Amino acid sequence: MAAQDYYFKIGGHFVRLCFQPSEVNTMDLLPSFSPFYTPPVEKNLLLFSLTVDDSLRPIRKFELIRKFDTGNGDTLVHRLPDGGYQFVIRDIAGQDCCLLQANEDFSVCHCALNGSWSMRSFGLNDALMLIYAFAGSFHGTLLIHASCVAYNGWAYPFTAKSGTGKSTHSGLWLSHIEGTELVNDDNPIIRMETDGHATLYGSPWSGKTPCYRQVSYPLGALTRIERASANSIERLGPVLAFASILPSCSSMKWDSAIFNNICNTVTRVIQSTPVYTLHCLPDQEAALLCHKTITRKE
Repeated sequence: MAAQDYYFKIGGHFVRLCFQPSEVNTMDLLPSFSPFYTPPVEKNLLLFSLTVDDSLRPIRKFELIRKFDTGNGDTLVHRLPDGGYQFVIRDIAGQDCCLLQANEDFSVCHCALNGSWSMRSFGLNDALMLIYAFAGSFHGTLLIHASCVAYNGWAYPFTAKSGTGKSTHSGLWLSHIEGTELVNDDNPIIRMETDGHATLYGSPWSGKTPCYRQVSYPLGALTRIERASANSIERLGPVLAFASILPSCSSMKWDSAIFNNICNTVTRVIQSTPVYTLHCLPDQEAALLCHKTITRKE
């Protein structure tokens, strides 16, 4: 049995995934990636390469940087002596699903999977999402926690604290504003282009809603949802806009290079794109008010 290579185009970036010979580690673990297949590309064009090899063993000499809860389980972060990283990704039951090792800029990564099919699928998806976010930070790219719709050729992502109602608000647009379509319901990608404008892309990661679309739209506006007793909306100035968007971006505050990259990209995004806060009820009126205020007229 030979190793199997697969290539994907995600957010305008090329990614290589290599499965070392295995009976259990195959592309069946990643059904959401099928819309993103692309022919092989040269190594110098890759955002990153990930090799899946269950013979990988943990590096014992490390510095424990952080243990954080992703909402689906804990992830342990270790800094390695060469400046790279080691992650142990656990599911909500506390089971080790994936051991991931990456170089300093996340361009070259290796992982070993463990457990049942669902554990392996979870671990590999989480590893790829994590690698994409951190490798992308070096290329003006953000993986943002948001639900996003498209309307009249523009993308409109909605951010909020977990459980506030991002998906609910997208659903209100879909129900009450003709011509709206769902782009992604959890982790769309925003990329700064060379012309200074931001583009939003669909991604293979969409939370509980299966919306995995190989599409892109110019970014029309960013809106943060906050629950209130009445509906109102305000456009934010630069400082509040930055503070509103940054917490929704996948980041590592303890890595100065990655964190500074992400901060710089957020700054560039808000320079080219209006940012709003919508104080709202989960009702039709809120969607209509938001639509009327934030949509591009051109």
